[in-house]
Amino acid sequence: MSTRVVNRTAVLLMAAAACLAAADSGFMRRQVSDVQPRADDLTANTKGASYKALFGVGDSEADQLKAVVRYGELTVAPGGASAVVSYPAEEQIYFVTEGSATLLYAEEKAQVKKFDFLYLPAGVKHGIANTSDAPVQVIVMGYQIPAGRTVELPSKLMLANADDVPLQILGQHGPTTQFKLLIGLTSSRRDKLAAAYVMNSLFVMDFAPGGTNIPHNHAAEEEIYLLVRGSGDMVAGRDAAGKDVRHPVTQGAAFFFKPGTQVGYYSNAKEGMEHDLILAVRSNLPGGRVRPQ
Repeated sequence: MSTRVVNRTAVLLMAAAACLAAADSGFMRRQVSDVQPRADDLTANTKGASYKALFGVGDSEADQLKAVVRYGELTVAPGGASAVVSYPAEEQIYFVTEGSATLLYAEEKAQVKKFDFLYLPAGVKHGIANTSDAPVQVIVMGYQIPAGRTVELPSKLMLANADDVPLQILGQHGPTTQFKLLIGLTSSRRDKLAAAYVMNSLFVMDFAPGGTNIPHNHAAEEEIYLLVRGSGDMVAGRDAAGKDVRHPVTQGAAFFFKPGTQVGYYSNAKEGMEHDLILAVRSNLPGGRVRPQ
């Protein structure tokens, strides 16, 4: 090989390395079907319960998260039950993606079904028991309550179903994506449940065929997207030239976005197909300014 070819190859390799170093890697990506269940306090000494840690507790990159403590998929088989747990400084949110079960909440029991969502305050015991004939799957989200933050227990279990939440267009995101605003801060006037202290927005995005969640970023919030249904391109970060990076995704793709990371979505759905759905959640950074709602 000539000296000229060697030098040219070296230059190309150095340029590629520089592009990779300059690229925005402020996100983590998981595919639910590829994640293996691991032992967890939700499944300790139980029968028929398993947990897939997507982000946070149980994941190898848990130290990358600030406000998010855990985000994963809990599955409880027919006749099984999760452990009954409580966390003194962690608020949790459950979203049922498949099946039905009985929620154990303090001294109460309540039936939950697909697309139910609920707020679980810090310090309140809770668990899932499955008396149905099919598995139940629940997305478990946990957020760290900062030391010294005063929280109040809600007077009752805060539970609702996404099918009962109206779709609405939020102007800054364009007309091809409609939103269901599920849970917000205790001060929220727009969400179905005004309940949380750190998690500031749980919502569903419903995409018209070919719809787009216009790429954007949040300077002081962590965000997680889970593609519940459909396929398309997820925007996650920017390349060295400042252009949005698009990642082909299918159902079960989950992305954690660090503050300031570019995020968006382009649906592949065609006319006559089911709408793509993304379950999204944002949270305030510790010590950060609470975003007005």
